[in-house]
Amino acid sequence: MVLWVFGYGSLVWNPGFDFDEKVIGFIRDYRRVFDLACIDHRGTPEHPARTLTLEPKQGSICWGAAFCIRGCPERERAAMEYLEKRECEYDQKTIVDFYTDEDSFEPTLTGVVVFTSTFDKVINKYYLGPAPLEQMASQIATASGPCGNNRDYLFLLEKALFEIGHEDDMVIELANEVRNILGKVGKGVILKEKKKPIGSTTHLPFMSFISGVQVHPLAEAAMAMDS
Repeated sequence: MVLWVFGYGSLVWNPGFDFDEKVIGFIRDYRRVFDLACIDHRGTPEHPARTLTLEPKQGSICWGAAFCIRGCPERERAAMEYLEKRECEYDQKTIVDFYTDEDSFEPTLTGVVVFTSTFDKVINKYYLGPAPLEQMASQIATASGPCGNNRDYLFLLEKALFEIGHEDDMVIELANEVRNILGKVGKGVILKEKKKPIGSTTHLPFMSFISGVQVHPLAEAAMAMDS
């Protein structure tokens, strides 16, 4: 038996489960959006973080990584139980085709599992819906939870996509807007959403540091249950 799981967010840099193979590639007709609330990893019920889900969009492609678990039903079950706990905000599992060649419409893999969300605020309590760039950036800059802060999730995603050679313009634009907000905080401008000063942030090694913002890496235990 073989189980393939597609990761398009934190799974790309931090899968957290035992796997046999990792393949860089993409799925078609989906795009990343920061429209999902996270209230137990990088946010709280009072101040939810914004994390990724997938939005169907004809003609789009979403790069990420496919992970394979093969040969043992117990390992497959353990991986899926871990993922269902970690991805608890996602109310759907979608089966997709996975590609590695942008010039070919012949999938490299079929039957790949990906965690997705219902785009309905009534049915899905975690669905936040879209928001203006500045509003999303402000929320991401200030939210934090047991696994760390929301902005680190965004910056680590930006770094991971850079490292696999497939950056996402939306992610870069949002990350830069968050940096702008953190820069203002560093210069003494207090955000309305903030109730206490921002503590730490992770910054990309290929970007210049924001003046006045310290870097404190997250603990391994916290990273293991990232979302």
